[in-house]
Order: sequence, then structure tokens, then C-alpha cells
Amino acid sequence: MTDVLPQPDCSLKAVCEPLERCCLDPLEEPGSKRPPNTGARLWGRVRSKLLRQKLDPQTVETKNWHTDVIEMNGIKVEFSMKFTSRDMSLKRTPSKKQTGVFGVKISVVTKRERSKVPYIVRQCVEEVEKRGIEEVGIYRISGVATDIQALKAVFDANNKDILLMLSDMDINAIAGTLKLYFRELPEPLLTDRLYPAFMEGIALSDPAAKENCMMHLLRSLPDPNLITFLFLLEHLKRVAEKEPINKMSLHNLATVFGPTLLRPSEVESKAHLTSAADIWSHDVMAQVQVLLYYLQHPPISFAELKRNTLYFSTDV
Repeated sequence: MTDVLPQPDCSLKAVCEPLERCCLDPLEEPGSKRPPNTGARLWGRVRSKLLRQKLDPQTVETKNWHTDVIEMNGIKVEFSMKFTSRDMSLKRTPSKKQTGVFGVKISVVTKRERSKVPYIVRQCVEEVEKRGIEEVGIYRISGVATDIQALKAVFDANNKDILLMLSDMDINAIAGTLKLYFRELPEPLLTDRLYPAFMEGIALSDPAAKENCMMHLLRSLPDPNLITFLFLLEHLKRVAEKEPINKMSLHNLATVFGPTLLRPSEVESKAHLTSAADIWSHDVMAQVQVLLYYLQHPPISFAELKRNTLYFSTDV
């Protein structure tokens, strides 16, 4: 028997491969043969079991690790799981870090690099568009956690082998690294200060008032945040153009990125809401709708936004 311990963020491919290798090993009984695709079928059972556990109210309420074992054709998979609320998994911790790129203010990174968009964002986007834009579930399917951490380390160290490593890395790990970068910013890309205004703007029922409000909020962002947001926005639109192949619609992409780019500050959360369930129901749908609004909007030009800023500031 073989024990296979999946990591928390591992992909189906990453787990199936070692399971399939187990299936090809000589068996103790001569002449016996395992059915084909045992690894994939076994991991399918594991995923189904994990999903059932995730939906079980008792599992959600407990903070303890839950261990289970699934066996098929002589292969045993032992795995452990523990529920962590979305609020805790996306919680941002203050950081005074000034080196590297993860956990560092975007204004610090762009100033140090003398760039408009952080190098890590540009390189991950370029690699995804080069060989992952038609990947089914791109940005939705998790990369292998160890690969993502390896990429994080080389970007933080500004290693000269970054480009070579990117070219060899699984595309889902690169997509995961980009998401992790935005998730670990000291404050979300659309800022803590403007969060309440985004929530109010997206709730407006009058289309003209909503348009004016949502564009004004973009103009209110710091330049590094705004330029990076517009850069990411156009990238996500290009990904969605391949929806018939990659199955990632604008709404799917907004669901993945919305809560990462736009989150209430810890002070805001404590002031208005009392539980993780409230945070989910009250905020996440609105966060998704904010990003979806901009994704569905005609192309937004940084220069045009700035021209409008001058117009509004002089038209008194």
C-alpha cells in the first residue's frame, strides 16, 4: 500500500501523477493488474469526500483537524482537513517590510523598480497570456502550493533565474502567484479608504449616477494602484475572450479576483459586522459586482481619467 498526502492547494494533476505511478508498480501477487486510471478515479473520490465534509455543518463549526482514509485497488490516500473561514484566509496583516515585493506597499515597489506596474504583475500576466490563456479554469484552479512558494521566494529575492523558472513552471502556479501577490498587499489594491465608497457606488440604481461615481472612485486611487488595476483589468478581459475554451467568464474572473482586490479594513469589518457569515453575505457579492462592473465597462484609459480629473477640478 502507498500513502499519498495531498497538500492543501495541490492540483488534480499533481496528485494523480504519483497515484498513477503507484498503479504501475509491480504488485505483490503475480499476474494481478490494477484497472487503468486508478489514480484519477481515486483522487475523484477524495475530492468528493472533501466537498461533502466542507458542506457538513458540523465540520464547519469545529476548529479541529479531521482525518480520513480512502482506499482503492491497493492504494490508500490519507488526508486531513480543517475549516478556515474566508475572512481569516483573506485577512491582511500590517507589514513594515520594505524589501522584496510580497507584503510591500505597491507604491514602494513601483518606485524602487522605476516602473508603473510591479514587475511580478507584468511577468505573471505575460506568461499566462503566452501559454495559459486557453487553460481550462485558469485563475480558478489552484497551483501546487510548493511551486507558488518557490516563485514567491525568487520574486522576493529578485533572482536572476526568474524568467527561466517562469517558463518551466506549471501555469496554474504562476496564476496562483499573481493572486497571492495581490492578496498579501498591506492593503487591497482598491484601498481601505475607498472601500465604503465602492460599496455605496455599486449599489446606486441610476446608471448615470453609478457611472460618475465609479469613474470618480478610480480617479481617486493612487497612481500606482490605478495603473496596475487598469493593466490587470485589460488582462482579465483578454482571458474572458477565450471563455469558450477556458470556461472563465467575466463573472467567474470577478468572483476569483473581486474579494482579493477589494476588502474591508479590519476596523471597517469590526464596526459594521459581527461574524464571518455576515461578512460573506454582506460584502462578497458587492465586491464581485464592483470588479464585474469595470470588466464589463468599455476600455478605461488612465490618461482620459486624468484629463477628467483636471476638468472636474477646474469646473467650479
